[in-house]
Amino acid sequence: MRRMKAHPAHTDATDWVAYRPDIKVLDCTVRDGGLCNDHKFDDTFVKRVYNTCVAAGVDYVELGYKSSRRLHKRDEFGLWKFCDEDDLRRIVGDKPAGPKIAIMADADRTDYKTDILPKSKSVIDCVRVACYINQVPTAIDMIKDAHDKGYETMMQLMAVSIVPEDEIKGALELTAKSPANGVYIVDSFGALYSEQVRKLTKMYLKAMAGTGKEVGFHGHNNLQLGFANTIEAIVAGANRVDATISGLGRGAGNCPMELILGFLHNPKYKLRPVLEACQDVFLPMSRDMDWGYSIPYAITGRLNRHPREAMAWRASKTPDDYITFYDKMHEEPG
Repeated sequence: MRRMKAHPAHTDATDWVAYRPDIKVLDCTVRDGGLCNDHKFDDTFVKRVYNTCVAAGVDYVELGYKSSRRLHKRDEFGLWKFCDEDDLRRIVGDKPAGPKIAIMADADRTDYKTDILPKSKSVIDCVRVACYINQVPTAIDMIKDAHDKGYETMMQLMAVSIVPEDEIKGALELTAKSPANGVYIVDSFGALYSEQVRKLTKMYLKAMAGTGKEVGFHGHNNLQLGFANTIEAIVAGANRVDATISGLGRGAGNCPMELILGFLHNPKYKLRPVLEACQDVFLPMSRDMDWGYSIPYAITGRLNRHPREAMAWRASKTPDDYITFYDKMHEEPG
């Protein structure tokens, strides 16, 4: 990733850092951030995120989920839990310019055969299929369906920090044979360390060798490693990365967009629009919405546990009673 060249002592660091033009950045601020508020973002916010990504030169913008209306009541969730075509077009127009539009479809939670329209009838470009290890066969069928409808597709194998290595390899073998355009390492619990990220990235790359499929990384910040682990995946050879503006995302949040764009040093990416959004939108929002690193999330990350318990604790009357939460988590089975 990085190549040092001779340079004067006063030269800015960006003058001697190489970049890889093959790396693509996906913004999942609205999709992952929606897990903080049941996807109840108004159009003004979603448009600001989209327009920021257009101005910043980001490659993909993921605006939410395609969730089943049978399983999720419309009056309990915001629009971005469902990403209806009319709602998407109201944000991005009929012919979006700039970033490709992505949505996520959860295995067993999406009526994908009916709710994901043929590509010719949608502004969506990429369908990312998220699944746990036991849902891989369903996910493969969803990928085939979306591919046949004309979409770019990605496999998002979640919670890999708790999956045995041989099972991951089995899932990768199936993915390699599928029409997916790539596969992501997803650190759902924010529990991975750099050595594990490096090993997984190389494992994924080896499994996809010769298929033309790309490998990506999606990290959470429970242990303050979302950005560092994203860098580790890039250095190990991944070329797809996820990030969110101001790190907005479920629980401890994600790799911050403003950090990863600066690290990549690709002149096509513009940092200033992201910083403007951080200042104008996300800083005020952070006073009312809880996300980002805190000790309860660090505890669940250290224990390789789903952050739902930390989220509930942060929403309780004693969000900063770290010791009680620590004792509680060590008393309960994982």
